[in-house]
Amino acid sequence: MSPKGTYGVDYGRQKFLYPVPDNELRQIAMRIVTLNVNGIRSAASKGFFAWLARQKADAVCIQEIKIQEEQLTPQMRSPGNYRGFFSFAQTKGYSGVGLYSKKPPDCVHYGFGSGEHDGEGRYLQADFGPLSIVSLYLPSGSAGPHRQESKYRFMERFLPHLKKLRADGREYILCGDWNIAHKEIDLKNWRSNRKNSGFLPDERAWLSTVFDELAWVDVFRTLNPKPDQYTWWSHRGQAWPKNVGWRISYQIATPGISAKATKERIYKEKRFSDHAPLIIDYDQKL
Repeated sequence: MSPKGTYGVDYGRQKFLYPVPDNELRQIAMRIVTLNVNGIRSAASKGFFAWLARQKADAVCIQEIKIQEEQLTPQMRSPGNYRGFFSFAQTKGYSGVGLYSKKPPDCVHYGFGSGEHDGEGRYLQADFGPLSIVSLYLPSGSAGPHRQESKYRFMERFLPHLKKLRADGREYILCGDWNIAHKEIDLKNWRSNRKNSGFLPDERAWLSTVFDELAWVDVFRTLNPKPDQYTWWSHRGQAWPKNVGWRISYQIATPGISAKATKERIYKEKRFSDHAPLIIDYDQKL
């Protein structure tokens, strides 16, 4: 749980009083899950936490929680053996991200230094030894030009942050809804969406810069080059049963930890949201 009153604007280090004993830092397989829940209360009512208890995940990143701190139930705060950390939007019922972990983090960062976007609860980083896991939610521009401009401002301010992270010597896994389908393979109807937010040429070029110039890695694509792999489906028409979707949720990592990814899965057997959980296993300790 984030400190009272931060709401994503405290981007200093938050220290905790329970360091992880050295004998617990053993080499184990690590499973990380990310999901845009499109409302944590809605996802809970659809069985998300019961499903989560069976996943044996070490860390779980969630986005678009759409809740305030005082509205969290005990289950939402600490489901099972997990402890939750959250960055809330100042606007009620809007945005917000969270991260659950079984192992206590060394410290947690709320926001990345953008006043506009930290107030929307879009970035939360938990540090575990030399590895950091981030729950990230980029703005969507689909609501209109004003939101697209906010998305562009986020992208402009976030790129220097990504450069800074790459230079600090830590390993990172940035999990979340990036609201951009990178290539034609990443959405079904790419031809008809070339002028729509989420597949605009400059958005795709920005993500190419993240991969090609800054050397971040799209972990899912290193493991699965197949088409028709999507994480979000519109409520319109028969998008879900026909698998007319977009791949906009990612685990984007530094090369060292990316090279330890061993298995990927997009879970589609049960729906908790209009998004699907993205699950990746790593041969790495947390």
